[in-house]
Amino acid sequence: MKSLWKVLWVASLFVLLPFHTSASPAHDDRPGTRHANGHICVGCVVVVSVIEQLAQVHNATAQAAMERLCSYLPEKLFLKGTCYLVVRTFGPDVMKLLSADMNADVVCHALEFCEQVPGQPVCHLYPLPKVAWKFTLEKARQIVKGSPTLKYSRSSSNVCSLPLLAKICQEIKLAIQNSVPFKDVDSDKYSVFPTLRGYHWRGRDCNDSDDMAYPGRRPDNWDAHQDSNCNGIWGVDPKDGIPYEKKYCEGSQPRGIILLGDSAGAHFHIPPEWLTASQMSLKSFFDLPTALTNELNWPQLSGATGFLNSASRIKENSIYLRLRERNRCNHRDYQNLSKNGASSQNLERFIERKIDPVPEMTTPEQFYSKVMESLKFLNSHLPNGSHVILYGLPDGGFLWDHLHDRYHPLGQLNEDVTYDQFYSFLSCLQVTPCHGWMSSNQTLRTLTSERAEQLSNTLKKIATSKKFTNFDLFYMAFDFQEITKKWQKRGGQPWQLIEPVDGFHPNEMALLLLADGFWNKVQHQWPHILGKENPFNPQIEQVFGDQGGH
Repeated sequence: MKSLWKVLWVASLFVLLPFHTSASPAHDDRPGTRHANGHICVGCVVVVSVIEQLAQVHNATAQAAMERLCSYLPEKLFLKGTCYLVVRTFGPDVMKLLSADMNADVVCHALEFCEQVPGQPVCHLYPLPKVAWKFTLEKARQIVKGSPTLKYSRSSSNVCSLPLLAKICQEIKLAIQNSVPFKDVDSDKYSVFPTLRGYHWRGRDCNDSDDMAYPGRRPDNWDAHQDSNCNGIWGVDPKDGIPYEKKYCEGSQPRGIILLGDSAGAHFHIPPEWLTASQMSLKSFFDLPTALTNELNWPQLSGATGFLNSASRIKENSIYLRLRERNRCNHRDYQNLSKNGASSQNLERFIERKIDPVPEMTTPEQFYSKVMESLKFLNSHLPNGSHVILYGLPDGGFLWDHLHDRYHPLGQLNEDVTYDQFYSFLSCLQVTPCHGWMSSNQTLRTLTSERAEQLSNTLKKIATSKKFTNFDLFYMAFDFQEITKKWQKRGGQPWQLIEPVDGFHPNEMALLLLADGFWNKVQHQWPHILGKENPFNPQIEQVFGDQGGH
């Protein structure tokens, strides 16, 4: 937040993972009803499903399928070695159960990775066995009775105590808890390392041994002697003795972008090839270490701060790349401070790196109060002349409308798991990103959409009625229908804009189309926010090339 100018795109309660959806009236966190190991249950069912399907695709045994899966994993972060360790530990029991025609749900319940809460329905992804569930489960338990693996704790707090996992867990834990880079020699909150909140999240440091050199700062003495703001423009023009930064950037109205958002802003993404046995190969998990150390987020490809070439191969660019194209002095001036689970309820605490998630549905009155607190906090931290744009909530009803009867990646091989089943499984375990919209209950979906509209109207009211000393305030509606129409004109289908694995988040194509719509609206309604086009861009490119890259 040290740049002279900042454009702040606040994606307020855009979509919330994991797993506190404050716009959903169906979120339930009552003691005694929540499945304590819900995420572990989901993980077990997914892994066993993949093993079973790998065996089917390659006409192999479960043992061979497990070894094949491990062989696909990279050595980095001890992933391959850890996989073989887990196979040696749990593999024999998994093989026994699969050879007895038990499906993934039964396997995971028998091995106690899933549990049935007394008085609650059985949580299952696949159709229940034709034979009574209790009989099938008891038969499975007899098969693994006395297994030494049953003595191991299944709680998430103890998973990291397994050999080789401790180091991985510690690094990821630090990255999730802190909004600053894990590897930052000079402690200026910028890094030369890409992940663990490094330069995938905010501009790459150009001198990690000098805490006075970082992206977005005011140039030191016009960067005549060194690049203090890391935009790759520094030194003195020998023809006239004028510093390049002064010649090319002074008065150009440079802009940086900060995104305060949630998992959608961070671009939460689980590649479907990680779960699709028929597509799985050595290449499938190449990016797994990067994804894990980015909390399964891909900010480097996001609609707000992405700087890498789009994997979706569409022509639209991120907002940051458009700002950079408009003025090359904006190079590396981006910060993606989004976080899985961020919301209006915890924004200022999140900025201060303290998380206090609120599980209850947010009322308009609560929302108003929290957003105002957050804006007052920003007013005390942002430089004068900044711009803040509040982004409305989506109508997530399109999730059910376009996905419920389609097959989830886990169900495509045998046509046995639809998104309806997947949503019900997550809801039963109470680990759903949004039960209100990911539900077969039309009344509940309608009520959730109505509440989202109320909260968006609250944002609009704040933007049109409140003034702040250090920034001007704007509101923009979230119009998913608009980008859906744009996508359909290109021959696409609406479901192609949603992340296939979680069935909830907008995918990379959707984020870039949203960024395009965002940019066009700002350019039409508030062009001063974007700053001027820099007439010296060609000269900057001629002298400094790619300005050191990203």
